[in-house]
Amino acid sequence: MAAIEDGTVLFRQGRRLPADFDPAVVTAIDARLARIADNRGARLLMAIESGSRAWGFPSPDSDYDCRFLYVRPAREYASLVPLRDVIEFPLEGDLDVNGWDLRKALKLALKGNAVIVEWATAPIRYCDPDGFQARLASLLEHIVDPRLAARHYAGLISTGLGHVDIGAPFPLKKLFYLLRPIAALMWMRDRGWKKLPPMRFQDLVGDIELSGEECRAIEDLLAAKSATRELGTGCVPQALTALIARGDQVRGDLPPRPSREGWLEPAVKRADTFLLAEIQKLGA
Repeated sequence: MAAIEDGTVLFRQGRRLPADFDPAVVTAIDARLARIADNRGARLLMAIESGSRAWGFPSPDSDYDCRFLYVRPAREYASLVPLRDVIEFPLEGDLDVNGWDLRKALKLALKGNAVIVEWATAPIRYCDPDGFQARLASLLEHIVDPRLAARHYAGLISTGLGHVDIGAPFPLKKLFYLLRPIAALMWMRDRGWKKLPPMRFQDLVGDIELSGEECRAIEDLLAAKSATRELGTGCVPQALTALIARGDQVRGDLPPRPSREGWLEPAVKRADTFLLAEIQKLGA
């Protein structure tokens, strides 16, 4: 138990949590983060909150989705048998804690997976012992091509449209999982596909062109979701049907993919250098 207590002191460094986070849940997350080193000497780099709490539309009963990045000692990467590149803890109640090896995260980032970009800019943080989150965010600005990340959000829109029936009742909470990538894709389009979008839904919708009716409908949905355990079922608010149609149109009008010759080789070199530096901090 002493080791866990010592670990939680270390892993509280760089913490930035909302005042309404359940202290018992945070303590349980701390205990899990302190056990990461038991997994073949892995070193925790950072841990953040993902999911609806970080996206800006939590319900009173929303899960706590802690996500983290880690590296292992250099000798572990030299094995002929590839190591598992995720560490997962069992789901317990509303607590979901798991993380990725930094190498896995960077490989996905190079392909345009925007999840790691969101983690690097996540506003809610359980720990960041030595400022890793800012270093990662700086790196991703150079190695993640927004034109590829746009395809990540386009895929989320496709998935969301499969769960939302414009003319029939559906679980209203699923509407947020459609509106967020729509807002992200519109935000990127407005900037010529040259910038990576922020994580919070409010930051996105506050910086794209919406009608007064659309803004009020979104505000009403956010207020309802924050106050009720389950929004229940319903139809898409009439004020948002045109927004969804515009988002679907943007999804079908993505920019061309970047040429591999123009960016991939230097991006991989940057990522390799970054990964090696983080591994070397852990020693052999």
